[in-house]
Amino acid sequence: MIHPDTELRFINDVVGYGVVAKKFIPKGTITWVQDDLDQVYTPEDIRRINPVMQTYLDTYSFTNSRGEKVLCWDHAKYVNHSFNPSCMSTAYDFEIAIRDIQPGEQLTDDYGYLNVSEPFEAEDEGTERKVVYPDDILNYYEVWDGAIKDNMANIGVVSQPLLRFIPQANWAEFSKVLSGEAPLRSIKTCYFEQKILDRS
Repeated sequence: MIHPDTELRFINDVVGYGVVAKKFIPKGTITWVQDDLDQVYTPEDIRRINPVMQTYLDTYSFTNSRGEKVLCWDHAKYVNHSFNPSCMSTAYDFEIAIRDIQPGEQLTDDYGYLNVSEPFEAEDEGTERKVVYPDDILNYYEVWDGAIKDNMANIGVVSQPLLRFIPQANWAEFSKVLSGEAPLRSIKTCYFEQKILDRS
């Protein structure tokens, strides 16, 4: 489930639609939670799907650490990629805003942690990275974990309308991280090993 203070808007002809903040969303806010309405497809499920529909599934879903495709039921599936994302995934099936998101600004993810099946060249944002690779999570997990750690203090302070949708066991585990009783589980644990294409 995507944060309630967002809406779907047409961004441009390059990226198409995107998810935009309707109100100010402060850093540390939980912006997305995998909930019970999100559909999870096993590799066996996917083999039974019409090949045309498989294309849509590839476009609008992400792959979890078990190789399952997760298709969000709401407009969360339209969150676009950025090498400077406003949101960051955790290993606890939710995402947080890693910086303040202003009204009218897109909520974005780095697709490098979503287990893409093939490399793709992203829109040039003036960053060193230009291409998203299937194994990016193995190379950048420390940076992404750091973005979560940098926002720990904010998570317990800001309003969290999505907190009630986080499974109790997940939040109990994450609460121990917030209190310093347990280490943060790395986003690297979300990696699903696929055939890695040659970067040369």
